Amino acid sequence: MEVAQRIGQTISFETCQEEWNALAGDYEKCLEKNKEYRKTAESYHSQRNACKSQIDRQMKKLKILKESLKNNRTSSSNEKKELLDKIEERKRSLDEMGKFLPRKNGFYLRLIVGQVNMILDSTADKFRYKDEYEKFKLYCSITTLGFAVALVFFLNHRVFDAMFSFVLLWYYCTLTVRESILIVNGSRIKGWWVMHHYVSVALSGTNVIWGDNEAYREFRPVLMTFSIYQSLVQVMQYYYQSGCLYRLRALGERHDMDLTVEGFQSWMWRGLTFLLPFLFFGHLWQLYNAYKLMTIGIKYNFNEWQVPALALLFFTLFCGNFFTTINVVIQKQKKRIKTKEQ
Repeated sequence: MEVAQRIGQTISFETCQEEWNALAGDYEKCLEKNKEYRKTAESYHSQRNACKSQIDRQMKKLKILKESLKNNRTSSSNEKKELLDKIEERKRSLDEMGKFLPRKNGFYLRLIVGQVNMILDSTADKFRYKDEYEKFKLYCSITTLGFAVALVFFLNHRVFDAMFSFVLLWYYCTLTVRESILIVNGSRIKGWWVMHHYVSVALSGTNVIWGDNEAYREFRPVLMTFSIYQSLVQVMQYYYQSGCLYRLRALGERHDMDLTVEGFQSWMWRGLTFLLPFLFFGHLWQLYNAYKLMTIGIKYNFNEWQVPALALLFFTLFCGNFFTTINVVIQKQKKRIKTKEQ
């Protein structure tokens, strides 16, 4: 029947009636399979909750036991240390078990989705979500790169500029949500590289509502050129960091849920030949943006609050990015020296 329909043949009523009767048997099988699936799902949720309850109980008792041991003065220090080590090992084992069980969402994620369980049920689902996150960053970076180039050469109008800033606002807001879900599912991104996106949300939002005035038009060429450079570096980072992560995971030296970040981290040293200078130049450009905004603000007597606000946000980005990268470089160099001495 499907073949006849594809080639454009007319299907008789009798054939349709026969097809309907044949579908009746398949429908009964579908009903049975659905009942079986729902029963399995109910059993799965029940087992999951029971497992979580057992782990929570173990963790609570281990905490009490650990506190009791620390307050105990009668046992020898060696015996106490040995038991405390065993407790820590047990806690790590329980933490590993709990990676696929429901847990409380962080404050930011609770504001968005409440206490809905965001833990992905399988390793394959976690990897798939992480890969979708990486692709999302890459596609958005390419899109913003093309958009910024068009704004510099073809679309010199405040409406299009506001649209570009709104795209960046949406992008960074989406990243904060996606990263929160990744963190709940075991990703180890933390520190400044998480805060960086919240600062970028504030910066993009401020740009959206900045009016079309002389101060804005004076800063626009700097902002758009910087946007092109930033998007280009983000695309370079994606390909470089993805290659590093792939090699390190293959060697078993990185966690499978680790991901590329908008900055420089210690695991990126292998094969590093070009990326660090581009990153430092981008950081210094952020400092220049802050300086340029302050000179514009002084020139126009700070008539718009957006000018000093953007200057502060760019300066915050510079400080966070520059000093975090410097700190990572210093730590890595110290580790290299220590390894050579050993």
